[in-house]
Amino acid sequence: MKNKKIILSILLIIIIAYIFCLPRNLFDVPYSTVVLDRSGDLLGARIAADGQWRFPAADSVPDKFRTCIIAFEDRRFHHHWGISPSALARATRQNINAGKIVSGGSTLTMQVIRLSRNKNRTLFEKLIESILATRLEFRCTKAEILALYASHAPFGGNVVGIDAAAWRYFGHAADRLSWAEAATLAVLPNAPADIHISKNRRLLLQKRNRLLAYLYNEKEINQTDYELALSEDLPNEPLPLPQTAPHLVNYYYKTRRGEIIQTTINRPLQQRIEDLLDRWHATLAQSGINNLAAIIIDTQSGDTIVYCGNVDFARNQVDIIRAQRSTGSILKPFLYYAMLNEGEILPRTLVPDIPMNINGFAPQNFSMQYEGAVPAAEAVSRSLNLPLVYLLKKYSVPKFYDFLKEHRVARLPKSSSHYGLSLILGGAESSLGEITAAYADMGRSLLPPARNDRYSPAAVFQVFEALKEVNRPEEIDWRSIPAMQRIAWKTGTSYGFRDAWAVGVTPHYTVGVWAGNATGEGKPELIGARTAGPVMFDIFEMVGERSRTMVGERSRTTQWFEQPEGLIDAEVCRRSGCLKSRFCEESDTVLVCPKGIRTDACPYCTQDGFVLPPAWAWYYKQHHPEYTTVIHRAQTVPMQFIYPNTPNAKIHLPKQQSGKQGEITFELAHNNPQATVFWHVDNEYIAATRDFHKLTTILTVGVHSVTVVDDLGNTLSCRITVE
Repeated sequence: MKNKKIILSILLIIIIAYIFCLPRNLFDVPYSTVVLDRSGDLLGARIAADGQWRFPAADSVPDKFRTCIIAFEDRRFHHHWGISPSALARATRQNINAGKIVSGGSTLTMQVIRLSRNKNRTLFEKLIESILATRLEFRCTKAEILALYASHAPFGGNVVGIDAAAWRYFGHAADRLSWAEAATLAVLPNAPADIHISKNRRLLLQKRNRLLAYLYNEKEINQTDYELALSEDLPNEPLPLPQTAPHLVNYYYKTRRGEIIQTTINRPLQQRIEDLLDRWHATLAQSGINNLAAIIIDTQSGDTIVYCGNVDFARNQVDIIRAQRSTGSILKPFLYYAMLNEGEILPRTLVPDIPMNINGFAPQNFSMQYEGAVPAAEAVSRSLNLPLVYLLKKYSVPKFYDFLKEHRVARLPKSSSHYGLSLILGGAESSLGEITAAYADMGRSLLPPARNDRYSPAAVFQVFEALKEVNRPEEIDWRSIPAMQRIAWKTGTSYGFRDAWAVGVTPHYTVGVWAGNATGEGKPELIGARTAGPVMFDIFEMVGERSRTMVGERSRTTQWFEQPEGLIDAEVCRRSGCLKSRFCEESDTVLVCPKGIRTDACPYCTQDGFVLPPAWAWYYKQHHPEYTTVIHRAQTVPMQFIYPNTPNAKIHLPKQQSGKQGEITFELAHNNPQATVFWHVDNEYIAATRDFHKLTTILTVGVHSVTVVDDLGNTLSCRITVE
């Protein structure tokens, strides 16, 4: 009885040991990072940490390779339990006859164990492999065992696994192997150190052809396949892996190392866009512009289908799509959207375009000119700086700061006070990927069915209606490009001409382009619509947006966004763009956002006529000869300071070369062009002006008061601090 217990205990221990003898993870090895396009084609890969091209283990094996490897290595693979007594007997007999080891008699299952253990080949090790092989047969299916073998078998040099071997030797995926290619790979792991595509090629060819002959005799392949396979040459040398979207591959190598990542990239389109950027790079490099990036997002799905992080990957490793760069004017449409959506303005609301200086912040328009007042939509489409700064001041920097973060337009790691009003002119940073995705989000909100609740379709539609009219005088007119259809597009140029942006949106694609130098070096030619803009238009031309086209599997027919529900009719003043007041003589019925009906009625049409504030009027009439200066009877002071334009301005005056304090020029606008204005500084009379009211004087550091009095006794004062 006692002996039985001992025997049972020993058997139990053996059974338990057998159950747990096989490690849960057979292969504790590093893998290559493999990045695929949306169809499963290889974009690129990065070598494993141990210097091997070893793609992550696959779940299955291509049919042709399965047939070849079983025929060559283990013809009874589907009939044994991990070991083959007949094969072991045959190997023993061959080894005795040869006087050395010429055959191991290992099954494919045993070879999987040997590959995982990587031990010296001894009789004891062969016994261990046999035991573990039978255990593996209990754990895995035959298909899984074959996949483990195919993924970890050596194929010569630093090439491991069928997937890496197919790309390195034949330049395509393993599931596209021909019979000749599959047979070649099937015989390589048998002795990869002795037979290789660059070593003992004649012997390799003989082994391949013998395997093909066996397959033909066993009716695994027909005569045509057999003859075609025999006619195929062996590869001459390992091929380089594809280098499509290399910056994206690098990104995944850093963030998801050792994985297979299937992206949404459209590989054929990616390659065409990369070629296009290379051609543009050759041109831009002549002007010292060395970096260029582009991204295309499918507006409908939000998928990134093209990712060109930079040009000339060998020299330019910086991925511009993810790099934080000064935004320039590219954020202006988002402020316009926010104010439309919240009922702060209407599309044609007049916005001041006059000089400003707020605590030393004195922005300028690109043209260095002022128009007094422009409609909000036109200010955005022409990318005028001063009107947008005024709008941001009205909307408030903290609100816009929160909007940009909430809508994932920019990360803005610092406080809103850090950015201030420069936030709208490039004072913040964002990436090409984030900016383009944000524009795509806006476009997607207009596509049925509702695909994005982050944006209000009504306000987005009005933003896009303004952006498709972009025609900045100093840049290019899209209407001059006959092949171009309607695109809502915006450009941006950062301070110092360091970053040139262009983003365009259609119902099908959102394209973002950045041009510049990753080092931050500025160039005079780096202007959004002169560099990035033409590249963007070329990309739209390439994707075929001008007509119905096919990209991927979907037919494209819609040419522009349909007007969404939610816009309502409103009667607005034809001259000011504000809601009509009782004094407005001419009006139009236009569509506005729902909250737009809560905006103020026109304050400029009075019983005396159309009257703009004096500073606005002074510049406005230079561009609008039809404007007649009228002194509004309710207007207490018919004049306004143009500079300084705030009642308590802080002004920094650098000293002249002689060491004397610098001069300051005050400027005033008066509604009556015939008026005489008398200037007083610190209660001391200085001079009188007529027609053009400017006064240049020297002021010491400190606080000063400036008072002007016209010949009718109207008085206006301001206080300034000279630093």
